[in-house]
Amino acid sequence: TSDGYIITNYHVIEEAVQSSSSNTKIEVFLPNEPDDGIEAEVIGYNIASDLAVIKIEKDGMAVIELGDSDNLSVGQYCVAIGNPGGLEFMGSVSYGIISGLNRKLNIEGRGEMSLIQTDAAINPGNSGGALLNSQGQLIGVNSAKISSTDFEGMGFAIPVNTVVQICNRIIEKKDSPTPYVGISINTQIDESMLKMMGYPAGTVVYSVTEDGPADQAGIQDRDIITKFNGKETSSYALFSSALNECDPGDRVEVEVFRNGKYLTLYLVLGANNI
Repeated sequence: TSDGYIITNYHVIEEAVQSSSSNTKIEVFLPNEPDDGIEAEVIGYNIASDLAVIKIEKDGMAVIELGDSDNLSVGQYCVAIGNPGGLEFMGSVSYGIISGLNRKLNIEGRGEMSLIQTDAAINPGNSGGALLNSQGQLIGVNSAKISSTDFEGMGFAIPVNTVVQICNRIIEKKDSPTPYVGISINTQIDESMLKMMGYPAGTVVYSVTEDGPADQAGIQDRDIITKFNGKETSSYALFSSALNECDPGDRVEVEVFRNGKYLTLYLVLGANNI
């Protein structure tokens, strides 16, 4: 925003957030002031979405124009901006196309994320930078790449519509924690597929974080969550909606379908920004 709110990835500031040292700080270097770091305040973050908002005390900042990630097409041109390798290559630009949409990538420590895939070069230091369309509008936040001799040109960005929704909530709630379950969801299996296989409609658990709230409640991989806190969860969107109505520390009833039987489990929600 013009008064200094800045979006980045959580993993970019993670070490600083978790540091117990009073000397640890986050600095922002602006393109027009590359030699002067401006100390930033952490407004909040969402670990599962790998997003964070920081703020510097500066007015009159140029504000990026937002695009619409729901209207992207495979093959359209895009531009990635970032600082690959650090400040030495600050403001580097790479060019490519949208290679895929709604790509499911399991990020260690984050769970499964739904991302934009691009062949625009994304390197360490690009994280938190902008992925733009050909009109210069923000369509995603660069987040990850597959780094292997077996892969080339496999970069990923968080869709801007997801970014806006989560970061607006971070700013509105500031340091208020958001509810955390500790699972990743298999979003490729929808209600129609489940019914075709003879299962009830629900949200399919892909993995469970060890010692997380879901693990402690007894939720397992491949469970189908059919109700969460009394709400039907026949889709991931409905599950997310039911979760977002809760607060950390709430004890919620979760109905799951497992091995042909319905089970009722009780889960105490954790906090998503610890």
